Amino acid sequence: MKRNSLVFILPLLIFAFTVPKLKPTVRGNYPSNYFQAPVAQALLLAGTFGELRPNHFHAGIDIKSARGVAGDAVFSAADGYVSRIKVDKSGYGNSLYISHPNGYTTVYAHLDKYNLELANYVKAQQYIKESFEIDIYPSHDKFPVSQGDEVGKMGNTGSSNGAHLHFEVRETSTQNPLNPLLFGFRVVDNIAPKMHALKVYSLNEKREELGAKAITLVKLGEGYKVKGDTVLLDAGQTGFGLKVYDHFDKVSNWNGIYELSTYQDDSLVYDFSLESFSFDESRYINAHCDYEERVTKNSYYNRCYALPGNHMSIYRHKSNNGVIDLQEGQTSRITMVASDVAGNSSTLEFWVKIKPNASILAQPVLNQKYNYILPFNEGNMIRTEGLYLHMPPGTLYEDLYLKYDVLPERSTGYYSNVHRLSDSRTPVHEFFDIGIRPTQSIPAELKPKVFVAYCEGSRILNCGGRWEDGLLRAKVRGLGSYAIMADVTPPVIKQVVFGQNMKSYQKFSFKISDNVATAPNVEELNFDAHVDGQWVLMEYDKKNGTITHRFDGVITPGEHNFRLVVRDAVGNETVFERKFFR
Repeated sequence: MKRNSLVFILPLLIFAFTVPKLKPTVRGNYPSNYFQAPVAQALLLAGTFGELRPNHFHAGIDIKSARGVAGDAVFSAADGYVSRIKVDKSGYGNSLYISHPNGYTTVYAHLDKYNLELANYVKAQQYIKESFEIDIYPSHDKFPVSQGDEVGKMGNTGSSNGAHLHFEVRETSTQNPLNPLLFGFRVVDNIAPKMHALKVYSLNEKREELGAKAITLVKLGEGYKVKGDTVLLDAGQTGFGLKVYDHFDKVSNWNGIYELSTYQDDSLVYDFSLESFSFDESRYINAHCDYEERVTKNSYYNRCYALPGNHMSIYRHKSNNGVIDLQEGQTSRITMVASDVAGNSSTLEFWVKIKPNASILAQPVLNQKYNYILPFNEGNMIRTEGLYLHMPPGTLYEDLYLKYDVLPERSTGYYSNVHRLSDSRTPVHEFFDIGIRPTQSIPAELKPKVFVAYCEGSRILNCGGRWEDGLLRAKVRGLGSYAIMADVTPPVIKQVVFGQNMKSYQKFSFKISDNVATAPNVEELNFDAHVDGQWVLMEYDKKNGTITHRFDGVITPGEHNFRLVVRDAVGNETVFERKFFR
């Protein structure tokens, strides 16, 4: 009897020591009582650190407004000094950086306004530089702050969708963002992450995708399962992706998780943790997530195996790069554990085995037509009569089987063939060079108006352009269709609040727009406003295309001449000029 009992107990002891770890892991030792919350109300989050966003990992936490509108007071999280102030049309909008003596910097973004002292300084700098956008680094003794000092008001400036505070904690020496929730901020969180769907990728020996299928998950008790408990695989090498979101008490937002681990038969094969990253590597999001799912369905799967060109630092363990390797007749148990910073976790468990008669040998990619194979770990160049393309090493995440087509284009405004480079469902990490030769003579007066156009479907994007050796060249960051186009249409200026008699008004404003959007690396609409020949500040809200001047004493009572000039990326210009009384 004793012998039989030992035989029975031993497997249980082994299992007890091999179950997946459910608590999140943290590498750094962060002060938990140094910072206070940057707002007076309870911390309700609309976004978490490392959350999957288009082309980037979210670098902070998004704190919701107490009333759902701009105006909540924002406070310095600790003693320090204002080390940077930036006003941006997009991005963080009005942002403030405070450096602290403990080696960290806190960032407060999308502010509606700064406190009075900072606001006066910012406006003075804008008038000195004659620019709405500024990026300034005050000396350490210019604006000292104490913990709890009000530094601004919560807002919705820049690339923001609703009033909130984007709050970051960075390592001052590197400016790498760290997960603010590791610093002891109190957020009520008793809810485990929720798992929505599993994606199964059949792979060859180069980790190239041969096929994929999505599987709906079933919640049973505290865990998740797949229907039937077993997933039949189409290949011997398989990767997984998981759609999973974190949730908090008292809010309905679907937020990003902190950690995700994958086990094969209790052995850890893949693990990532969103504790910190650098901004230089943030674009690896396009390798981390299922990019095609993101751009075609706005659906975010965490890829649980590494693409060959993904060098993100968040991965702690990548046994066989996260790829599950099975032989015919073999069965394995897969366990996936998703955790949040508070220690809540959810577990998905299922079995896998290879389908009968499925090929488990290395195969080429799916039967697709292509003209070129571009290795991900090399520089690549294509030269044809009408096209020059150069991709430096690091541009791609995996080998690209490029289908290149040349399509004649006779539409008005086109001055070249359309060069179709694969399609937009394939991610690109770095900018690469493209050059296009015109197919017809471009009149001299149009030369400054032409640009390399990204023309995918009905979308036209100005990617800039410079002439070199008879080619119009530009730096681009996406695959798809490109051509040379011309833009001769000037921007549009519409009066919103403006008239001859402005005596009773607090501001005047205009809506400005253009017919062609610009790529992120190409300057968009720019504007200059003058009153009686003197530059005046116009605040730009990119979300609605509105520029506004608020009367603040710069414009004195009396009759004035107002002149607004708006230019697009190729120099087309519209001028609005009127007299008004103040």
